[in-house]
Amino acid sequence: MRAVVYVENGRFEVRERSKPEVVDPGDAVVRVTTASICTSDLHIRAGAVPRAVPGITVGHEFVGVVESVGSGVERFLPGDRVAVNVETFCGHCFFCRRGWVNNCTDPSGGWAMGCRIDGGQAGYVRVPYADNGLTHIPDYVSDEQALFTGDLLSTGYWAADIGEVSEGDTVAIIGAGPTGLCTAMCVRAKNPARIVMVDVLEERLDFARAHGLADDTVLVPDQDPVEFIRSVTDGRGADVVMEVAGGKDTFQTAWRIARPNAIVVVVAMYGEPQMLPLPDMYGKNLVFKTGGVDASHCQDIMDLISDGSIDPSVLVTHRFDFDHIMDAYELFAEHRDGVMKVAVRISDP
Repeated sequence: MRAVVYVENGRFEVRERSKPEVVDPGDAVVRVTTASICTSDLHIRAGAVPRAVPGITVGHEFVGVVESVGSGVERFLPGDRVAVNVETFCGHCFFCRRGWVNNCTDPSGGWAMGCRIDGGQAGYVRVPYADNGLTHIPDYVSDEQALFTGDLLSTGYWAADIGEVSEGDTVAIIGAGPTGLCTAMCVRAKNPARIVMVDVLEERLDFARAHGLADDTVLVPDQDPVEFIRSVTDGRGADVVMEVAGGKDTFQTAWRIARPNAIVVVVAMYGEPQMLPLPDMYGKNLVFKTGGVDASHCQDIMDLISDGSIDPSVLVTHRFDFDHIMDAYELFAEHRDGVMKVAVRISDP
């Protein structure tokens, strides 16, 4: 089978690989039908993910059809359409029992797929702990609607959950890229009074407004997000802030636009340490929540997709077949042609 392989820092190649097989009783082998490219894949290619293992097949955003299962798999059968979780988790360790699956103590626990074990930009993939790592896709849900369930939407759902978003809240989301937009979808499902999105790219903010994912937008540096948020909250600030951008000054913006006693959720990954200026924020009594996504609510996300509450397929702006996946990489990496997310057809559903 063909697979996109991490050869060395700065280099991915499409290579021939052996079709995976069931190794452990809890495994499933999935025939991949549609995959996408994540910014984390670009980080691996750039050598910015030390845990990534050269020689692995990359890719952790994908859906497919179960090909075979191990003797210990109870919830899935060959022929089932499934979305695959970005995280591998055993389900019974200290952290998994508490829903903190990103910290699973299994050797392949947490984000392993497409990083430390072979991922899904290939014809087939082996999924460990399949009963935990797969989610059924209803017949009436398309591949593209289900494609981001296990990663981007899991991130958005996790952020909205730990942010304790409530009806009537003003929620500010810094960063209107794919992760920020998925966060907005999950926040919207909690019926806040207002979602304000902040970004430096006008086309992304236009996209958010056009798809009902933002009630207001702030284009930096043309507008001051602190002043705008105060103007729409009677001077208080946002009830919940989601920092998704990971830019040079976005962490500082996040706590500044939060009202006293607000929750600030740091979804972003930073390239350098951030400063927490406690004297400047003294008296705001802020709660900061951060860490890797716990992708333990995929069924809840699939339910939102199934009942029409969210439609993540709007993020797919470009489509490719597997023969042109490296072209898809270059488009996505260079942010050309208004690309938001790509869908790569690997095989027929």
